[in-house]
Amino acid sequence: MRVVLFILMFFLLGAFFIVSNENIHLNNSKEFSKFYSLYFKWNLGIIDNLQGMTGYMVKFDWLPQTNLTKK
Repeated sequence: MRVVLFILMFFLLGAFFIVSNENIHLNNSKEFSKFYSLYFKWNLGIIDNLQGMTGYMVKFDWLPQTNLTKK
């Protein structure tokens, strides 16, 4: 439940930042479409960053380089 609440707050906070930084009035349909396109681009950027992190984690060498067996 906390994870879902954190994710919801993250996306709402992002939307609030977009509205405040661009001075968008959401009751105007033209500005709402601008908000929608900016919010969609922001979400695509998040997805691209998550894909990059996941790809890096998959390619990361997780095993130690030395053999630690007993002699």
